Amino acid sequence: MHTITETDIEAIERATVAAVSPDLTEELDGWLLPFAEGTVKRAKSAVPLHRAAVDPGTIDRIEDRCDSRQVVPVLRLADADCFDSLRAELERRHYVGDSPTLVQVGSTPRMLRVAEGGGAPADVDTTPDDAWAGLFLGEGFDPVDGAHRVRTLARAKGTLFASVREGGRTVAAGAMAFGHGWCSVHGMRTDLAQRGRGLAGRVLAGLAQAAMSRGFERVFLQVDAANPPALALYRRAGFETHWQYRYWQRQQWPR
Repeated sequence: MHTITETDIEAIERATVAAVSPDLTEELDGWLLPFAEGTVKRAKSAVPLHRAAVDPGTIDRIEDRCDSRQVVPVLRLADADCFDSLRAELERRHYVGDSPTLVQVGSTPRMLRVAEGGGAPADVDTTPDDAWAGLFLGEGFDPVDGAHRVRTLARAKGTLFASVREGGRTVAAGAMAFGHGWCSVHGMRTDLAQRGRGLAGRVLAGLAQAAMSRGFERVFLQVDAANPPALALYRRAGFETHWQYRYWQRQQWPR
């Protein structure tokens, strides 16, 4: 398994937030506090940059910052033992944790090999074209969430956009961001009617080639813990899970 240090954890969390280009990001008590409109939770959930116990006073200050901006507090918190007391405090405050997500780490050379025998690597561009964006709005995807994801990925600086094109259409797509010594995979999508053909592997391969040409070897991604096809793909591409997180949100009660 790839060795991940405390420094790596901070770098991955900073890179994760930067990749989804929130409107504003603050730092408070060793946490990042991004603020953004839309449906992308990573762009608007507070996240610790460390693995250490958290004083309840920090949660008070995070809540105050969110309340001052009239947004519901959301925390993106790893299922780590050091946060056991914090989770208990959040439950006491009527927060609920959901959407378990895995943070996985791999290498671009291994990622490149996932497409062997499955066709040419995807084309990679510096800006998303209409066909790339259109895949996020197509059948089987939430168009509102898709529009928000296209917006956040498209405005992040230095992001690359991979497309597998057939007959004038983009049938599989993904994105790669760069920062804090890491590259990261985002926005993987395959047309519903084209799944099972290895197209996502070609997207990963195209992104891996682009990353390697820029001198990046270490790569990470986040994947829904309840998405078996994606987990199988990333396993073949050499990714290994290093932690799981959940989004903890304060419940709003009717008045």
